[in-house]
This record gives sequence, structure tokens and C-alpha cells, in this order.
Amino acid sequence: MSDEMTAIEAMPEDHTFDGWEELSWQERRERRIAKWMAAPGVEFVDETVRAAYVERIQMVMDAVTLKKPVRVPVVPQTGFYTARYAGLTAKESMYDYDKLAAAWVKFYEDMQPDFQSTDTYPGPVYDILGAKMINWPGHGVDDDSPWQFLEKEYMQAGDYDELIADPSAFFRRKLLPQYADAFAGLGALDPFSDTMEAASLPFTILGFADPAVVESVQRLHEAANATLEYMGALMGCSGETTARLGLPTLWGPTIKAPYDCIADTLRGTKGIVMDRYRQPEKIIAAAERFVPLQIDMAVRFSFFMESPLVCIPLHKGADGYMSDADFRTFYWPTLKAVLQGIIDQGLVPWVFAEGGYNERLEAIVDRDLPTGAIMWWFDQTDMVAAKQALGGYAAIGGNVPSAMLALGDRAQVEAYVTKLLDDVAVDGGFVLGPGGMVDDAKPETMKAMIDTARRWAG
Repeated sequence: MSDEMTAIEAMPEDHTFDGWEELSWQERRERRIAKWMAAPGVEFVDETVRAAYVERIQMVMDAVTLKKPVRVPVVPQTGFYTARYAGLTAKESMYDYDKLAAAWVKFYEDMQPDFQSTDTYPGPVYDILGAKMINWPGHGVDDDSPWQFLEKEYMQAGDYDELIADPSAFFRRKLLPQYADAFAGLGALDPFSDTMEAASLPFTILGFADPAVVESVQRLHEAANATLEYMGALMGCSGETTARLGLPTLWGPTIKAPYDCIADTLRGTKGIVMDRYRQPEKIIAAAERFVPLQIDMAVRFSFFMESPLVCIPLHKGADGYMSDADFRTFYWPTLKAVLQGIIDQGLVPWVFAEGGYNERLEAIVDRDLPTGAIMWWFDQTDMVAAKQALGGYAAIGGNVPSAMLALGDRAQVEAYVTKLLDDVAVDGGFVLGPGGMVDDAKPETMKAMIDTARRWAG
């Protein structure tokens, strides 16, 4: 039995998954969508709001399955902008959860998009962990700047075999202590796989007597509690927005393309480029090792999240990062395997193709994957070309320029959105939103994007 099936069966109290092994992927998806629509635990203010909630989910699923929804769904995809709209700095949004909750509700109440899709981040957790792989507002950047990832070769070129042999042990010993101070003591622990016999058990846990290990465990315990506090605040304001406005949360789990697992926070851009020439077989083997890990992560997290839409941001597969031949060799095969794996479990891949994918369109139209099962969200890709390539096979979304929302005016946004909808949305299979995550925008341009889609009669 696969790891991901074990994860599913670990939740016997959820009768949504009874008889799971006998179901087709379509039947599994139907069960997940039905559970999402049922909104367990949500007390809607009235039946009209409940009906609006269900209708919005139906609209986005109609788009995913290549139907024409009653109208084009609009998804704002905001990062720090939700807080900025309410007059908060980025730092305030990360540290004052009461202000963040009020800002969250105000944004969605005023703008009335079709889904909640805001990324927020818990500053106290990064403080407790002693995070070293990022700068965040008030820590390395000013109070109102977005956070920055500090890229370097956290994994060395000669470490592939160790990573492939045991990714969990490799992360614990070599990567996590570089990511955050709180993990420093964990590298001294012996592998948990040593604990196979009762006679040896007392001796395999001796590492937990090490003061450095105890300190790490205590800090991680404190950070986990801080995360729970953050989650409680976030779930509270998100739940209020759902109950009062009928706005579903768009995404459930977020996972990564296997190549990006290596290229982002392990080898870095320079390191992975050198590896493509010097040890290409190691990249492929490591990416294949990450396939079941990403599928399992999506399945496990899906139990605790409302939406079965799995966000997969693509970082280093865009035009300019590699040739089309290298994309087909290093990037696409393992991403395709992840897509198939989560589709098989009734989940819906929401693939966020950051940057331009104009040179990738032929590669990603892969008929081995099911029709009407994937949303491709494009940033800087020619949407007419994307529609021509993917039309009748996969849904597309995007690609209102974030720069236009920040620097343009209402008339520009209205004209852009109208043309975009005329070009690619007439026969359905489309969701509107910014091409990238929005940290800055003008209220009038954000409202123009949403209102133009509502008025469009195509």
C-alpha cells in the first residue's frame, strides 16, 4: 500500500473517504468537492450566503473541468496587499494578528472577489526559530518591504547520494540547522531507524539527553505553539469571511515541483545550473526521490484544509531558466508524476507558472494526464497562445499584470481585462486574477479587475 493511501486511511472518522480504494480519481474528486461545498463547521449567516458559497465553488470547478461557468470567477491572489489596503505595514501584518484579522475582513468585505486567496506569514515564529534563510519585514528589510529569500548552496554538490538515501535524515542533519538556529541540536540525534529492537531502544534515544538537543526541542515546541496561535487567528478571520460573505478559501495544500525542491533551497540557481552539466543523473535521481514526498505532503495536508485545490508554484522552470530540452529532461517528468499522483487522489493541481511559459506550452500539453483535471495559472505567458495550446485539455487562469495593478489606472485595467476575457474566456475554462502574488496595488485598480469581470457578458 502506498504512503499516500496510508495517509488517507489514517483519518477513519472522515466518512468522505470510505471505500476510497475502489473509487476512480473522478469519484474521489467528487467526494472532496462535495465535502468542500458542505463547509463542515461553518455557520453561514443565512441560506443566501451559503448558496453563494456553493455557487463560487461550482464556478471554479466548472472552469477546471472546461465548462462555461455562470460567470468568470475572480481570484485576487494577494500577499501583503491585504494588510496594506487597511493601512498596515508588512511588519504589523506579521506580528499583530488582531490587526491582520481586521484587515483581512475589510479587504474581502470591500472588494467582494469570489475566493479568499491571501498569503500571510507569522513573524513571531521566525523570531523563535531564529530563521536564517530569509529576511522579513523588520528583520533584514524595512518594516514595509516583502520578505526576501537568501539563496545559497545549502546543499553541497557532493551531497546528492546522502539526500537520495534518506531525505528526512539529510534535512535534519545538514539542512535544517542552516535554515534556522532552533534546529541546530537535532543533527546530533541518531537515525530513528536504529530503534528496531526493545533491547537497543534505551540506547538509541541517548541523544535526547544532550543539552543542545533539549534546547532545540524546547524552541521548536515554543515555535509550534506560536504557529498554533497564528493559525487560530487566521482561521478565525477566514471563517468569519466565509460565514458572512460566502467566500471559500481557494487553496488547500501547497507543494513544489521536485526539481524546484532541489534548485530552490538546496543547491540554489548557480549550483543547479552547474549540476545540469556536471552530474545530470544525480538531479534526476533526486527529483524522482521527491515525487512521492510531494504527493504524500499534499494528501496529508488536505485533511486539515478546506479546499482540495493544491497550489504548485513553479520557480525555476520558466523560459530563460533552461532550454526546452532541459525542461523536458529535468523538470517536466517529475512534475508530471506529481500531477498524476495528486489527481489520482482526487485533488486538483493549481499550477502557478511564474514568469513566462511561452516556450513550455508544447511540453505541458501532455495527453498522458487526464483532461479537465488541472488549472494552469499563468503570469507572463501569452494567453492567446496558452488557450490555443491547452484549450479542450486543461483550464487556464491569470494573467492581469501585477505592475498594472500597482502603477496603472482603472481604465487600463478595464481595457486589459475586457480584452483578456474576449480572447480566452468565451467558451469557459478560465479564471481571472493577477499573474503574480500582489503585494502592492491601487484600490481602484483592484476593484476595476473584479468589477470588469462581473460586468463582462461574453
